[in-house]
Amino acid sequence: MNRFRRFAHRSTRFGVWGVVSAAVLFSLPTGGAEGADTALPAAAATPPCTGDSAITKKLPGGTTWRMCWRNSPTAGLVLTHVTYQPRHESKPIEVLGSARLGQINVPYDDGSYEYNDVTDVRLGEGALPIRAADCPGGTVRSFRVTDSNGGGTRTVKGLCVTTQPRGFAYHGDSGDVGEDEARTDSAQGQDLVVYTLHAVGWYHYVTQWNFSDDGTITAKEGATGNLFSGAFNASDGTGWPVGKNGAAKALSHQHSVLWRLDFKPGGSWKSKVEQYDTKANGAVDGIGRLKTSRKRMTKEFAGDNANDRWWRVVASASRNADGHARSWEIVHNRSDKYTRHAYTRHDVYVSQYKACEQYASDNRRLNPGCRPSVDKYLNGENLTRPVVWVNVGFHHIARDEDQTPMPVHWQGFQIVPRDVTDMSPLTPDRLHRPEFNGHN
Repeated sequence: MNRFRRFAHRSTRFGVWGVVSAAVLFSLPTGGAEGADTALPAAAATPPCTGDSAITKKLPGGTTWRMCWRNSPTAGLVLTHVTYQPRHESKPIEVLGSARLGQINVPYDDGSYEYNDVTDVRLGEGALPIRAADCPGGTVRSFRVTDSNGGGTRTVKGLCVTTQPRGFAYHGDSGDVGEDEARTDSAQGQDLVVYTLHAVGWYHYVTQWNFSDDGTITAKEGATGNLFSGAFNASDGTGWPVGKNGAAKALSHQHSVLWRLDFKPGGSWKSKVEQYDTKANGAVDGIGRLKTSRKRMTKEFAGDNANDRWWRVVASASRNADGHARSWEIVHNRSDKYTRHAYTRHDVYVSQYKACEQYASDNRRLNPGCRPSVDKYLNGENLTRPVVWVNVGFHHIARDEDQTPMPVHWQGFQIVPRDVTDMSPLTPDRLHRPEFNGHN
């Protein structure tokens, strides 16, 4: 597949947008510096942005999410100053200083092509408009984009801000915790959903973040669009047959998506990272025992998922009402790891913050005086301001159903609150009392 042929098609399509007036452009969210995230000021009660650059949403369960956003010419959607405020908290709790894509690496199975869609192809410049019908119940916001191919600037209505149901938030019997007049409590949960669409050739990427009323953050990258007909010869000899009688064989390829998370738990950049492992620990009367151990990760590291393993980022000076340190747990979903590259070989990379370490690979393209890739960032430094890079891979072996347009295939992970609040942020008010906290 020759993406340069595809990019010419993209440039022609975007050319119809033309150049909008400067008066309109400067009123819209803009792309920031490519080589480094904008310096972020100290924690504040509200995001340091206004107008369409700010997102604030109070969900039905009482949880309020606040954040700033912009479109980067490389990384696409960038979120900053992400705060979470459950209804029983008097002020917002900061979670992330910034969150965005760090790379999308796409090698093809026959070794013919490989692309870095964030740094090389410049994902953010391929922003697509979002129709109102594709943002049900929400609003679509505009931003400006400079096209390197056409040399012009265009305005795109390309950010959807909406809400979506997420199913059961909880269901329980209050008699189990000792309420005198037991009741059955239940509620359906809701998410604030923020997403953009960007084209890379025939592919359309959906960069989506879900912010749940229980404090969970879900990062999702979806790939849709169309299979490229020029890659139906499957020169590796192993492509999947598609079309009549399988005469065409679509070339398989990998999508390694890496996210860059600059945590700021509780409003301070200073935090620590811990790894937890659960292993068999003998037996009692034939019943197996398990033991969970904690390891403080004091230096930069690359980590791999294993059964009963997880990591959390712990605030240095922020505690919940029970006196427990607030933290955020990284929860992986299924991943097909591409092991040829050191920067896609592991599930998690944790580096000490450096302003020029912005992309998981191809970093020197935009930061020539810096290290080239995330694996090279890990040189034994102490972790005092950790940056977490999450890698989730998908090996795309095409199928008949991928034609056409291609159904979205998703890859992603979650950031789950652990001890951020003293009880569930959705606990009914009548149960949000000391006698039901730590009940035994």
